[in-house]
Amino acid sequence: MSLTHQDVARIAQLSRIAVTEAEIEAVGAQLNNIFGLIEKMQAVNTDGIEPMAHPQDVSLRLREDVVTETNHRDAYQAVAPLVEKGLFLVPKVIE
Repeated sequence: MSLTHQDVARIAQLSRIAVTEAEIEAVGAQLNNIFGLIEKMQAVNTDGIEPMAHPQDVSLRLREDVVTETNHRDAYQAVAPLVEKGLFLVPKVIE
C-alpha cells in the first residue's frame, strides 16, 4: 500500500493537523516506509510459533504478603470528635 499526496493531505485535514506542501511529501514518505515495514513483517511465515506475552522469559519475584506496619488506628481516632465501630463520624453533607 502506498499513500499519494492527496491521501496524506486528506489524513492531515481529518486529523486537524496543519501541514505545508513540503511536510506532506516528507510525512508521506515516512508513512510509506512504515507501510513497507508492515508488509515485510506480514510476509514472515509464523506458522507453528506460539504468541508471546513478553519477548523475554521473565518471572516476577514476589515477596510474602505480610503486614509490616503497626496498627495506629486507636491513637489516630483518640483525637477525633466522633468515632463509632472504628470509623470516623462526620456531619451529613447531602440531604
